[in-house]
Amino acid sequence: MLAVSQGAGTDPAEPPDAGWAGSHAMTGNEPAEDPTAARSLRDTAREGEVRFDGPPPAYDDAGLVFIGRIRSPWKTCETCPKNRRAALEAGETGVLEIDPRWRPALAGLAVGDVVWCLTFLDGADRDLALQKPRHSGDVRATFTLRSPARPNPIGLHLARIEAIDPEAGRVTIDAVDVLDGTPLLDIKPYYPSVDAPSAGTSEG
Repeated sequence: MLAVSQGAGTDPAEPPDAGWAGSHAMTGNEPAEDPTAARSLRDTAREGEVRFDGPPPAYDDAGLVFIGRIRSPWKTCETCPKNRRAALEAGETGVLEIDPRWRPALAGLAVGDVVWCLTFLDGADRDLALQKPRHSGDVRATFTLRSPARPNPIGLHLARIEAIDPEAGRVTIDAVDVLDGTPLLDIKPYYPSVDAPSAGTSEG
């Protein structure tokens, strides 16, 4: 079993009703937003949580582009698995929906390949220095966790390809631990020879 995990197309899903990670449908007609406003689906802090000092950053564009979205059976944070192991136990597959411009880059991927999927968890809180995970009673520093709540909410997900249709831009994966409609940033191959942790290394 692959044990490393964290926890896209043209029809974004409705935003989830609670907040660890998620997706917001964009039509292109939205009013301009305050660039200093941190977006989060979770409005209230849990006991012991501490936010970073000072005003939030402007979140200037880093030149990233969404290459698609992930289709998932999970509509709410309460039902979404928190990691790959839980996603495998749930027994539900997901689909990477790749936008037309990026589909030629799927050439060479095949059923059985293991890949890293990088996502932008756009519903996550971006302003917590200390946080209290929903599955734990302890308050911990953000960089000791793989929680989506972090200054740059980028998700890292390990998955095995179960089916692929490059022309349609659809890649079915064996497990999914993000909400439906989550933006997809990148797909990278997993190489056991360089990616597998050595003895004595923490696996998270």
